Amino acid sequence: MSKLSLDSDMMFEITARFIAKGSDAPVTGDPYRVRLFDKDIFDNDFIGESGIDSNGYAKIAFRHQAFGDLANIETFPDFYFVVYKNDVPVFQSQVMQDIDLETIQQYKKGEGEVVDLGTYLIDA
Repeated sequence: MSKLSLDSDMMFEITARFIAKGSDAPVTGDPYRVRLFDKDIFDNDFIGESGIDSNGYAKIAFRHQAFGDLANIETFPDFYFVVYKNDVPVFQSQVMQDIDLETIQQYKKGEGEVVDLGTYLIDA
């Protein structure tokens, strides 16, 4: 049995980096927001939202119960995120199915588990 299924209070932080197509410069600034979702059969769960820092990173923290409920007990979420510029969607990732948070995590003392979803080129 996975450690995730035993500890619903475990804190996770999802990170992703965004680079502008053409210039390879980090996407940054107040106009940008990133929203993380868990795709489900009937209804997608909103996990959290973040701005993008000066290096192009978005960081969204949540607990395991953010993507599991009584009707849909999940061990492995199906994440996707949407990048907004001035509240208009400018990028949506593919759905990353059955993310095994336990195998790709990095532990940071005092912060919990950190999962890096990678770097993405977007039209900025």
